[in-house]
Amino acid sequence: MTRKLAISQASNVVAVKDQVSSDLEGESVILHLKSGTYYGLNDVGASIWNLIQEPKKVSELREAILEEYEVEPEQCEREILELLQQLAAKELIEVKNEAVV
Repeated sequence: MTRKLAISQASNVVAVKDQVSSDLEGESVILHLKSGTYYGLNDVGASIWNLIQEPKKVSELREAILEEYEVEPEQCEREILELLQQLAAKELIEVKNEAVV
């Protein structure tokens, strides 16, 4: 069983280097180079994927998606965290949690 990574609004996320992706009519297709597996993302997932080509805080992703799509803030946050958990489980993103001071 894979361990769930703790991802929060304060987490920084970025796409891993061992992948190539392409935009296909608003959706994204990702090839994980280590596993040779392809993954697909819908338009919202593709928006998030494009944003995390550079390191971003989860809170920044939330704000960007709320600006681009009509969605309730709680649902937006929940679905972003769910997608990031899935991407992390597939080793498509790196997650860095800041230490609490």
